[in-house]
Amino acid sequence: MYKEYNMNQIILPLDLEVKLQENDIAFHIHHLVESIPEEAFASFLRNEGCPAYHPRMMLKIILCGYTQSVFSGRKIEALLKDSVRMMWLAQGYEPSYRTINRFRVNPAVDELLRQCFVQFRSQLVKEALIDQEAIFIDGTKIEANANKFSFTWKKSTERFHQSLVDKSNELYDELLKQKIIPEIERENEDELSVAELAEITLKVDEVIEEFDEKINTSTDVQERKTLRSERKFPKQARKQLVDFIERKQKYLKDFEIFGERNSYSKTDHDATFMRMKDDHMMNGQLKPGYNVQIATEGQYTLAYDVFPNPTDTRTLIPFLNEIEEGYFDLPKYIVADAGYGSEQNYHDILSNRGREALITYNMYQKEQKRKYKKDEFNTANWLYDEEKDEYTCPNQQQLIYKYDSVRTDRYGFQRQFKVYESEDCSTCLLRSSCTKAKPGNNRKMMVNEVWEEHKEYVREKLSEEETNSIYRRRKIDVEPVFGFLKANLAFKRFSVRGKSKVKKEIGFALMAVNLRKYTANIMPNHDLYKNMKKVEIKFYLISTFLFLTSYVPPSFIFVSAIILCPNILLTFHLLRKFLSQFLYLHSGNAMIHTYTL
Repeated sequence: MYKEYNMNQIILPLDLEVKLQENDIAFHIHHLVESIPEEAFASFLRNEGCPAYHPRMMLKIILCGYTQSVFSGRKIEALLKDSVRMMWLAQGYEPSYRTINRFRVNPAVDELLRQCFVQFRSQLVKEALIDQEAIFIDGTKIEANANKFSFTWKKSTERFHQSLVDKSNELYDELLKQKIIPEIERENEDELSVAELAEITLKVDEVIEEFDEKINTSTDVQERKTLRSERKFPKQARKQLVDFIERKQKYLKDFEIFGERNSYSKTDHDATFMRMKDDHMMNGQLKPGYNVQIATEGQYTLAYDVFPNPTDTRTLIPFLNEIEEGYFDLPKYIVADAGYGSEQNYHDILSNRGREALITYNMYQKEQKRKYKKDEFNTANWLYDEEKDEYTCPNQQQLIYKYDSVRTDRYGFQRQFKVYESEDCSTCLLRSSCTKAKPGNNRKMMVNEVWEEHKEYVREKLSEEETNSIYRRRKIDVEPVFGFLKANLAFKRFSVRGKSKVKKEIGFALMAVNLRKYTANIMPNHDLYKNMKKVEIKFYLISTFLFLTSYVPPSFIFVSAIILCPNILLTFHLLRKFLSQFLYLHSGNAMIHTYTL
């Protein structure tokens, strides 16, 4: 016997909302987007042409597509015809993939995504899912949508550019020596600019034109040969100058693209070549990618940003600025791993922002080992006399303070050092183990007092029980988010090019991860499931006692279940548990069974 099935029967259309589960992710997407203020959509308004799709609807369907691991515009368009939740969110509209792709790279989408994260965090705070005590910061590298084998290196460009400068200067000097062109006014004696090279080229053209005119007007064969031989070098020089100008323009454009980076991809200029953990060649091969930084709490992403820097050290300060300007006020504790530990970052958090930095430094783990603490050649273990301001080496020689030194890195940050030097190391038997200084030079020691204070601050904070417990939460708070993103959501490579577009796409992906986790954590009928545990305990105790004493008719158990829990859902749940218990106790595989509730 089959259930009635007739394709020719007329069926009235039902509300698609009825077909969705009570805790479906589509409802959470709907409530999140609807919570965005209307002012955020003002930039999408237009008074001309065909009316556009509502940006709320477009935002909902893209977020829904990303939650289902669908990142292609064409596949999102297909879901609008196949998926019930997509049909309900779109309310019958079916925008094309071109419309979807144009919308998600629209510059105005940045504000919508920012509002999504702001509203989502407000919801978490309202429901007490986060305590706002600390934020956990970490970064990951995601491969860019670019060619893996076409790139430009900064060092190579600098070497080629310097060679070009030398050759252009030599050619200019040769032209002056042969009196082909007059001397020009230069801005820089070391390097010819593009404008100066173009000026030299015009003067050489004038000389070549003079030779051409003389050759055309001359009737003497020998004179014409002489003029052609004299014209040869200017023509060669002009060809070289044209090549120099083109190469000069290319190198200057490359330097502009580089910025502070060491490389860039030819197919995506904002992408930088960096080493990634998921290297497909398994040999440390560089691939074009972006460094994605996130701030989390409770395994929810609260803020994000994208950087072309391969290392995390230079990303912390601009990321914190981005959080304060666009997302929320920084909490008391800022937690990160050793990749963010630097003097500049400590100074910014402690002094400029007035927050607590729970960030280790590179040597923190090594300093905890016994071998490090017992190494007599380690300067950290040398005796220091505060009154005399001097150190004592393993050979009981004194390192006396000599002078102060200031070092400025390539980013402009200055570090203050105190330099200590031994009086005489020439006769020391431990010299080979103590220093690598050249013969005749004494052992020197550079101490950064500010850096040492920051290190002592970190060690003190991590030795306290409260702050140490917060720091230990880092691995279970921020690290799983990247696992959810790459493994569960299957987001491992960008599909767009350019930093601005990449930032929008990762924003959709991270919010999709948040929505999936939020949906999984919010149980339907929470009170019902809470009461179920209480009823289960009573039922297990009664049923276990009855079976251990004697056989009880099933009718009695059924009536007892209804009395204990009138709710039909709980009744069937308890009967299912009862049946599994019955089969276990009568299987003969166990004499005594203990339930763990």
